[in-house]
Amino acid sequence: MSLEIERKFLVKNDAFKKVSFQQKIIKQGYLNSDKNRTVRIRISDHQGFITVKGVSNASGATRFEWEKEIDVTEATEMLSLCETTIIDKNRFMVESGKHIFEIDEFYGDNQGLIIAEIELNSENETFEKPTWLGAEVTGNAKYYNSYLSKFPFSTWR
Repeated sequence: MSLEIERKFLVKNDAFKKVSFQQKIIKQGYLNSDKNRTVRIRISDHQGFITVKGVSNASGATRFEWEKEIDVTEATEMLSLCETTIIDKNRFMVESGKHIFEIDEFYGDNQGLIIAEIELNSENETFEKPTWLGAEVTGNAKYYNSYLSKFPFSTWR
């Protein structure tokens, strides 16, 4: 069990791809997307995971997180039990100063949305902001993957 401290940003362009040192294909769904707790099933490349996240604090940057690796076959079977939309995305890892940004480029019903996340040791920790980083959306629930699974980006317009 741990607390996750992360900030989220929209991404202005795809310049991050040129400096990415790793890329993963991710498919995920939600067994429970209640705002007070989410239970997520994820397949990242060839690994399966189950994750439980708690409610965010007032700033939206900190919340409880528990994650455990599970068999990828079981994860695939559990995805069929998940709520509505399955999230499909590519995740790019980009080093910036002493931090790593995880940039998610969404596909399917969330095509066109690109979100960068950075995990921090404290909410007030400073970090370098790359030129491709856009507006901050930390704490805006509509940018949570659990929200996107119910109300995909394609329906926002």
